[in-house]
Order: sequence, then C-alpha cells, then structure tokens
Amino acid sequence: MEWKKEDSWKIDGTKDEREPVENYVVQRYIDNPYLIGGRKFDIRCYVLVTSYIPLKVWLYRSGFGRMSNTRYSLDSIEDTYVHLTNVAIQKTAPDYDPEKGCKWSLIQLRMYLLAKHGPEAVETLFKAMDDIFIKSLQSVQKIMINDKHCFELYGYDILIDETLKPWLLEINASPSLTASNQQDYDLKFKLLHDVLTIIDMEGKLTGKEKRIGGFDLMWSDGPVHCDDLCMEG
Repeated sequence: MEWKKEDSWKIDGTKDEREPVENYVVQRYIDNPYLIGGRKFDIRCYVLVTSYIPLKVWLYRSGFGRMSNTRYSLDSIEDTYVHLTNVAIQKTAPDYDPEKGCKWSLIQLRMYLLAKHGPEAVETLFKAMDDIFIKSLQSVQKIMINDKHCFELYGYDILIDETLKPWLLEINASPSLTASNQQDYDLKFKLLHDVLTIIDMEGKLTGKEKRIGGFDLMWSDGPVHCDDLCMEG
C-alpha cells in the first residue's frame, strides 16, 4: 500500500520539497492476558456520546465478556480460536456450543474478579477503564463534527492483562447489535430502548438527568461524580 500523499505545492506555485508525512499503525500484542479457566477474554462496554462540544458521555452499566473457546497458548499464534474472542470467529469452532455461548455478563465478570482480587483492585480496574473511555474521546474531540442533532453509540473492546491493567483493543462506531442468544437479545433490546430515551426525540427530559435506564452520565464537560448519581438513584 502506498502511504505517501501526492505531491504538494506552495501558494506561489512552486513544489513543496519537504518530505511528505507518512502514516503508521502502531500495535502491540499483549502476551500476558488475564485468563479465566485458562481462556482469554475481552470486555465489551457501551458508551453513548450525545455531544462533543461540550463533551457529554453516557456509560452503559451492562456489558459482557467474550471468551475464547480454546485454552490460551502462545504455541500457535496463528490459531484464531485461541487469540481472537470475536463471537463471529468463536462460533465457527468445531466444539462450539451455541446453547452455552461464549459470553459472561459484565456483572458475572465483576463478581468473579471481586471474589479473586477484592473490591479495591476491581474498583481500580474499572476506574482505569473509565479513564480510557474519556481520554480516547477527548483525543478526537476537536476534530469531530459536532451537531446537536447527532449522537453516536460506541462499542469499546477492552483486554485485561494478568496485572489487572486494562488495554484498549478497539472502538467500534455503531457496533453490531446482532444477538447471539436470548440473554444477549435482552441486553441489546434494553440498550437501544435506553439510547432512544436519552436522545429524547419527544422532548420529555429536563436535560439535567444523570441516570437514565441502564446509562449513567459519566462526563458533562467535566467528570460527573458518583455521589451525584447515587443521590439521583
């Protein structure tokens, strides 16, 4: 692939001889992922942005962990069933069980981590994830087209390593809402319902709400403190 841009020219019509800017993708493979039952997983979280200027961000309390169908090993880096947790890949595994699936709810996952590591470590983990959500949006805030009539739902994929450090894998704009089972259907149905409630096309909200359905307002041109949410709840 040719990354260099076409020749650029100065205002006076002469050719700009400066070296063109090249674009690169920098990636790192996390080789010490946190394992559950010897299997790799990642976490899908949903974040709704209703404004970029000022930045207004809602975090959905429900989500899920996506497990690989095969025990983790570095012996075969090409084995997608070991290293990629996408449901679209895992469901093609020879021994995949569609009844069991390969997902845990975020509540199940959090309870597991609490039992293994205690509340302080888990609270630190989830605060670090919140930090990823906000800083990633702030990094593009100034270049996003802001329109008060627009919104975007993002699907964040987070990997946790064995030290309980979260890593951002990718951010999906308009993430897939295809359901893999009834539990998945129920989660995504409620998610869409709550998104439409926040969008408020009928003008029923006051604009001061901090908790709507399964969403918590986490940023409104500044951090929204947990105490505010608890008082409203």
